[in-house]
Parts: sequence; structure tokens; C-alpha cells
Amino acid sequence: LSLQELHGIFPWLVESIFGSLDGIIVGWNLRCLQGRTNPTEYSVALDFLDPSGPMMKLVYKLQAEEYRYDFPVSYLPGPVKASLQEQVLPECSLYHNKVQFPSSGGSGFSLALNPFEYYMFYFAISLITQKNLPVTHHVSPSNSAYFILVDTYLKCFLPTEGSVLPPPSSNPGGAIPSPTPRSPAVPFTSYGMHHTSLLKRHIAHQPSVNADPASQEIWRSETLLQIFVEMWLHHYSLEMYQKMQSPHVKLEVLHYRLSISSKHHGSPAQSSYQALHAYQESFKPTEEHVLVVRLLVKHLHAFSNSLKPEPLSPSAHSHTASPLEEFKRVVIPRFVQEKLYIFLQHCFGHWPLDASFRAVLEMWLSYLQPWRYAPEKPPQSAEPLPRSVSEKWAAFIQENLLMYTKLFVGFLNRALRTDLVSPKNALMVFRVAKVFAQPNLAEMILKGEQLFLEPELVIPHRQHRLFMSPTLGGSFLSSWPPTITDASFKVKSHVYSLEGQDFQYKQMFGTEVRNLVLKLAQLICQAQQTAKSISDHSAETMASHSFFSWFRFTPSEMNGSYTGNDLDETGQDSIKKTDEYLEKALEYLCQIFKLNEAQLTQMMMKCGTVQDENGKKQLPDCIESEDGLILTPLGRYQIINGLRRFEVQYQGDTELQPIRSYENATLVRLLFRLSSVLNERFADQMEVLCAREDFVGRLCRYHLTDPHLMQKIRYSPMVKDRASQKWGPRISLRFLASYRTLISLLMIYFIASWFYIGPVGCTFIILIGYVLYAVIMTFFFEGWKPHER
Repeated sequence: LSLQELHGIFPWLVESIFGSLDGIIVGWNLRCLQGRTNPTEYSVALDFLDPSGPMMKLVYKLQAEEYRYDFPVSYLPGPVKASLQEQVLPECSLYHNKVQFPSSGGSGFSLALNPFEYYMFYFAISLITQKNLPVTHHVSPSNSAYFILVDTYLKCFLPTEGSVLPPPSSNPGGAIPSPTPRSPAVPFTSYGMHHTSLLKRHIAHQPSVNADPASQEIWRSETLLQIFVEMWLHHYSLEMYQKMQSPHVKLEVLHYRLSISSKHHGSPAQSSYQALHAYQESFKPTEEHVLVVRLLVKHLHAFSNSLKPEPLSPSAHSHTASPLEEFKRVVIPRFVQEKLYIFLQHCFGHWPLDASFRAVLEMWLSYLQPWRYAPEKPPQSAEPLPRSVSEKWAAFIQENLLMYTKLFVGFLNRALRTDLVSPKNALMVFRVAKVFAQPNLAEMILKGEQLFLEPELVIPHRQHRLFMSPTLGGSFLSSWPPTITDASFKVKSHVYSLEGQDFQYKQMFGTEVRNLVLKLAQLICQAQQTAKSISDHSAETMASHSFFSWFRFTPSEMNGSYTGNDLDETGQDSIKKTDEYLEKALEYLCQIFKLNEAQLTQMMMKCGTVQDENGKKQLPDCIESEDGLILTPLGRYQIINGLRRFEVQYQGDTELQPIRSYENATLVRLLFRLSSVLNERFADQMEVLCAREDFVGRLCRYHLTDPHLMQKIRYSPMVKDRASQKWGPRISLRFLASYRTLISLLMIYFIASWFYIGPVGCTFIILIGYVLYAVIMTFFFEGWKPHER
């Protein structure tokens, strides 16, 4: 095919592979394509889309001819789309000189992209647009063709060793030129500062046979990274994030959500907030999306850490440092830091309180530990001691202080609302505590906080955003700002550039956060006690299984109380893991925040882990009022998580309680009618007999249910006094409707038949035995009632 024909089919080919932007055309479905289930298609796709494969060769061939392809602005991330529609040029240089007016009859702005940009735009955005894909089998995101291709492109265009491989050229000895700048097609104003590109200091933007090969790796590396960051992270703007931190705006958000949920009336604030809400919260990242971002973060750490040591002579540095080396030096603070911080803040505040948050958590922890991806190897030792964080990482920690401190507080608030008895939730608390407990890390974070809290002397307020704004002119290739030697100024610039000048910093090692940690430690103690209770309860349940369990009959069902817990189905192995995770997490928290044994003991006392004299758990935490007991927030937490409970028993007429699963409904109704007839006819005689003080009276009181002998029990916590109805002595035959009683009688009659004892004789023997048993029990236990067994 000729180049003109290839140019014509290129957009169709890209859409056929990655799917359409509206998600209607699925394409090759790379996110669900795995080598385990479709080995042939999997290998063909990877070979075809490889950086040195046929598809990329086509891209470079079209790149040499400087073709352009339109990409609709309407499918860009929300903040970018909103700013372009307002004719404000984004800071990111990726959009500069590319915005096109809608053509006659067109329906919106578009970007004029070169073939490499067009290909990568589609590749990156397919992670977002192709959400509802047909899946016929379990898909592991980390084994999909898409995930492998992301890893391959990162290793090729952002290499940790050597240089980027030069692109294949159809012109022998020639070089594929970097994109030529185009004059703006729309008069846009930029909310960023325009700086001369560093690329222009190295090469010209026009084709040159003798061009420096380093130019090729620079523009492709920068373009790839910008596209990935923009498509995957830039779904929440910094300005909107800072506005959302205002208490007034938070109140507007609350009113807006309430009006949406009720849909009874509209408020003036609704229309003003609706536009704000439209692109700030509508995007919901998936777990797969977060895993891909984590892959990007890990590779960028490795890429940045592969920077060659700086030469001793400053003049040598200026002559020998290649563009790729300079790119490594600033790739994280200029490209990733701001957008990843806001992305994480959104995830911490909006992600469901379930185990899927583990993906977000691991991505955050990966960013916090760049030393894990450093080329040097830790020294080998006989004992696997935790590796101390080197002082050389102090600058990274200080310049990313909010990533450590504010997000840690955000995690604390999430952990306080989760069920820590769940092994997956306990594991997340353990992982965070283990990372922050690394030797020397807490001290460096504390040092960063101290630098931020140092009083300002001559720092102009308006310069905070200038020095540390990650994008500045939108490109790494912008002219360099002056070197900032004041560490305190660096930290302040980082914080104020992300949170705004009015930000009230909450110290990680301050009193308020320490109280949250103490509350978390208290919940950990409660969760450990709950896990132990569940384990003990499960063991007792297994030991008490009998033949009658087939009839769904258990002791708890007999007295009308519920003693189980929703977590009873948790296996013993999971409970053991939960206890191990929580124990280690508590130990790490004590190391980080210097909690002492006295505080832990006090917390355990507050948790109610100390049992009372009878070996039973105390009642939920309550306060006394004129209306009776009222549950405190701690008491509600104890009931929800099964730590404590009120004894729930049926308090009405025992004859009228609901029919149980272990009773025969027909017999219950027939025996109730028979008992009612007998009680109505002989009520006076039974009252007289029970009133006697001799042996006959005691025997009658034992046989006939007497409400005056019922034990005092605690009712609902909101009811102080309860009016009780007085029932006189009466006969209750309901126990004969129990399957257990019926099966027992059948077994007795069956065994008696072996000894040639007929039904009448067997019945007489049963009655004689019961009378003798009742006489003995009457002598020793007058208050014991067979009807309540």
C-alpha cells in the first residue's frame, strides 16, 4: 500500500485494535486477552503491537510524513475538556499547538495529533472507555495483554538501562523527526506559564539527517509519559480539589447530595454545584485502572533511580548530562506528583469500604517507597532485620510530605470505619503500619513536618505555586527554575502548591492524629477479642453438634435467645491470620507513635476485654438517663461488631411466641388449644394448690409455670421500666410439639419393644419415672422450671 492509503486506513486500524472512544466497538479486547486462555491470539497481539512490531513501524513511517489525525476533545479527561471548552489552554504541553476549531458542520473542538500521539492516546484511553466488556472467564488484570503492553512500552521508552532504541526508519541513515510545532488554530489563553522548551536547546524541530539521536528518546519518552498521566490520572483538577476543601463548599455538596437523594425540591446551590460535580466526582476508577497506575508508579521510581551519579565538577555536569538523564531527575515531581496526589485523595475519600481498596493502598505504598526500586542491593545479613531508610531519601520525603502525612490520616479515618475482624481489612492495616514502621522513616517524616512548621521569614506568598508546581509550563523540557537550597521553603512550597495558601496542616505526630491512632489501637484490641470470641464460639458449636442438629435444633433456639454472629462462618485459619495481622499492626503502631504499655493496658480495659466475675461479657457501653440506658457510639460499635450484646429473649407470653423451626406447627396449635381448655377449667384449683406451703404446693409450683419465679433480665436499653402482665399457674403442653421430644419418645417406645413392653406399659413407666424425677427435683431445686429448658 502507498503511504497515502496507509494514512487513510490508520485511524480505522487503531480503532479496530483498541475499540471506539464511545465504547461501542470493543476491538481486540486486550484487557481480557490472556495467554492462559487464548495463547495464540495473545502472542499475535503482543508481537503485532510490540515497540519493534509491525504496528509501530507503521506509526514511524507515517510520522516521517508528518500526517495529522483528529482526536475529539469531548473524550479527554474532565478537567482538560472543561478548560479547552472555555478556551483556556491547559498547562500540559501535550495540548499546545494542537487544538483545532470545529469544521463547518462539526460538533466540537478536536486535537490534531501526530501518528505516535494518536496511537498512544487510543491505547491509554482504552483503559478508561472500555469498561463493560464481555467476560466469559476470570480475568487477572496483571496477566492481560494490555498490562503486558503497558509494561513493555514503559521499559522501551523509559529505560532504566541504556538509551531508548532508535525507531526504525524507512530512510536509511535518516532520523524520524520530532513533532514540528504548529501555530495555534484557536486564540487560547493559558493558565500556566509559557517557557521555552529545553528540547529546542538540543535540536531543531525540523528534520535533520545529522540530528542528535537523544532528541528521539526525549520527545517519545515525554509524550508517552504525558499521555499516560493525562489519560489515567488527570480526572480531577487541582483548582477544583482545593475548592472542595472549603467548609462552605463541603456544605454545598452535602445539600446537593441530599436534594438529589430526596428529589423533592431544588435549591439555588444545586445548579451552581452541578457543574462542579459533573467532572469532579463522576469518574470512578476501577481496580484494574489502579493496578495499571501502580505499574506506572513503580516503573517511574526505577527509571528515576537509574539516574547516574552527578559528577563532582558542575561544568562537567552541564556538558555531559544527556536530555534523558535530566528527564530522570525531574520526571516524578514535574509529571506525576500533583495529579497522583489528587487521584489518591479522591480514591481515599470515595472508594467503597471493602477489600478492593487494597489496590489503591498498594499503589500508594509503592509511591511512598522509592528505595524499594533503587538499583543498590541491601546488605546480606544472617537475621532478616528490617531495612533502615537511608538519609538520602529525606529530600524525597520532604518534597512529598502530604503523600505521607495527609494520606495517612485519610487511611486512619477509613480504617476506623471498617470491620477489622475481616482478614483482608486487617491485612491492609498491617501493611500500612509495617511500611511506616521502617527504621528512620518516622523520624524523617517528623523532620519534614518540623521544616514545614518553621516560621516564614521572607517567603513571598505568591511564589509558593511558582517554584514547586509540577507542570509549570506543562513540560519537563521547560527552562529550569532557580535552585532552591532552603529545605523549609521546599516543603512549604510543596504543601501550599497542592493544598492552597489557606491550608491548615494537621500534624501526623500531633495530638489530634495521635488520638486517632489510639482509637485505632483500641479497635484493634476489640477486633482481636471479637476474633477470639468467634473462634471459641465456633469450637463450642462444633463440640455441641449432635444427632438432633439434623432437625435444626440448638440450645439457643430453645430459650429464644440469639448468641451467634455474622462472622461465625469465618474459618479458623482466617481468624488466626486476622489475629496475627492485628497483633503485628499494633506492635508497629506502638513503634511509630511511641505508645507505651500503660496506654495499651488502659485501652484493653476500655475495650471490655476483661471479663466479669461470671466469665460473661459485659453489657454494651451505655449511659444512664431518665428514660433508661442509652447506647453510646462505642456501645453501638460493640453491638455491630459482636463485641458485646444484650441478651435477646422472648419476653411475651411463652405460649404465644412464634413457632420455631424445631416444632411441628400443627401440634403447637392443637396443644395450645388443649392447654387453654384445661387452664380455663382448672385455673382456681391450680391457684389454690400452688399457694400451699407444704410439699404438694412445692410440687405443683414445679409442674405449673409460675411467672413470679422468672429471673430478672435486662430489657431493651431504651426501656427503664416495663409493665409486665401477671399470669397465674397453668399447664403448658407445647414441649410435646418439639421434634426432639417426639423423636426421644419414639426411640424409647422402639427400645421398649425389644423387651416386649407394649405402648401402654411403656407410657406408664415413663410417667412413673418422670414423677420420681420431679419429686427429687422438688426437694433440691424449687425454682428450676422444666418448661424453660
